[in-house]
Amino acid sequence: MALFNKEPEKNIRTDASVRPQTGQAVPVPPPAPVLENRSAPPPRQTTSAPMEARAYLDQGSKVSGKLSFDGPARIDGHVDGEITAKDSVMIGESAVVTAQIKTASIVVAGKVSGDITASQRIEIRPSAKVVGNLTAPVLVVHEGAVFEGHCAMQPEGAREDRKLTTVYPKEERMVAQAGGQKQA
Repeated sequence: MALFNKEPEKNIRTDASVRPQTGQAVPVPPPAPVLENRSAPPPRQTTSAPMEARAYLDQGSKVSGKLSFDGPARIDGHVDGEITAKDSVMIGESAVVTAQIKTASIVVAGKVSGDITASQRIEIRPSAKVVGNLTAPVLVVHEGAVFEGHCAMQPEGAREDRKLTTVYPKEERMVAQAGGQKQA
């Protein structure tokens, strides 16, 4: 190939109007081999992990304040503040996030300090370090990940609106209402 050489390549035709005469053999390059990886399973599509981020903060990014995402997002930079996302969020290995995070689902591979609330799923990868409370119906913590905090595997609304309700049979209800004394 003559990328840096001043002499043009000898095997390349530059004139498209040159046609071989009848009876001449035209060299045809062999087809490229088809490589199949039969050991790898087909890619699965899930709503929990971001397949392709529409918003991206690269390693050189530093953001302070409130971030809001409507679609999938990936963060590889530094964020300090609050993150709200309607879709999935991916915190990359190089990310350092100090924020309260509310999202549908999140995958953490970097460092996060702050509470994370997800309506669908939280996944903490082996390279992650998370310090804060987690709330999600599905929680996955991979071996090697560091997690310091409390976790609740229920939606936040159910946790906040939770009240102690005791159901008694009819006879016991009368006893409970009378403060332990049976009413006639």
